[in-house]
Amino acid sequence: MTQNQPLLEIRDLQVQFHTDTGLVKAVEGLNLTLQRGETMGLVGETGAGKTTAALAIMQLIASPPGKITRGQIFFDGEDILAKSEEEKRHIRGKKIAMIFQDPMTSLNPVLSVEEQIAEIIRLHEEVTDKKALEKARAMLHLVGIRPERSPDYPHQFSGGMRQRVIIAIALACNPQLLIADEPTTALDVTIQAQVLELMHELKQHFNTSTILITHDLGVVAELCDSVAIMYAGRILEKADAKTLYGNPQHPYTQGLFNSIPDLTKNVHRLNTMPGFPPDPTDLPPGCCFAPRCQHADAACSTGNPGMAELEPGHFVACFKAHGKNGGQIYG
Repeated sequence: MTQNQPLLEIRDLQVQFHTDTGLVKAVEGLNLTLQRGETMGLVGETGAGKTTAALAIMQLIASPPGKITRGQIFFDGEDILAKSEEEKRHIRGKKIAMIFQDPMTSLNPVLSVEEQIAEIIRLHEEVTDKKALEKARAMLHLVGIRPERSPDYPHQFSGGMRQRVIIAIALACNPQLLIADEPTTALDVTIQAQVLELMHELKQHFNTSTILITHDLGVVAELCDSVAIMYAGRILEKADAKTLYGNPQHPYTQGLFNSIPDLTKNVHRLNTMPGFPPDPTDLPPGCCFAPRCQHADAACSTGNPGMAELEPGHFVACFKAHGKNGGQIYG
């Protein structure tokens, strides 16, 4: 396995859910690449498909009603979708770990926090119970939890401390890839900053590649090397953070940045984007953003723009950006 090979490569991924109200197209033709040691921000509105994409990587799509109907997910050069359930269980937790949004629902209320960390260590490593507990306590110390708190139960911790426990569990087996799904949503601003700083320090400590799922562009600017903008199950724009923040090309990306308050200007109303994200059971033909886009024309409503590389590493799925900047079309 070469160091130049991406750690994660998703090709044309499609995830659908069969529900009473119809077929939900949660992820549609997703293409994404994550390099070793890279931190990528996956940004988009609620319902964009970010969490579904993460669960697909983890092979945790509930079936029924969900199903991966198309595509490939290559991790460390091997297609996860082609592996057996036993092989997938070995990858989860050991090689790929995930931090979920709500730490209270992610923890077992009847087990002490040290035992919950020791449990995953015993599952993936050949160690004695004593060694597993010792490593669990070391992990808790690493995330800033005092040794005397190790035998405590989840309800005895604050929200921020519970999130630290979740981070300790996720990193206990030193995974190559960490997926953090809105890890600070339920926390107040001060605790958010502490948790994000902790994640940044531990990423450097363990040299872990990270996908950070969020809608907070400020967090992305601070922590991420690259950014992928997701909408209606698709990636609309991807670039390194500096390029994307300095030169956003897709109208949706521009709308997201324009909606951020500018503290240097005296304005009475925030900029907004008209309309709403499309119903995933009834996606529009052509470009999924066309119904909300002020630049859309007939071509946008009939044809689906592929990703074009406008400059090295900067990909955009937009006919207008393609025509304005040129670039080679992919898919």
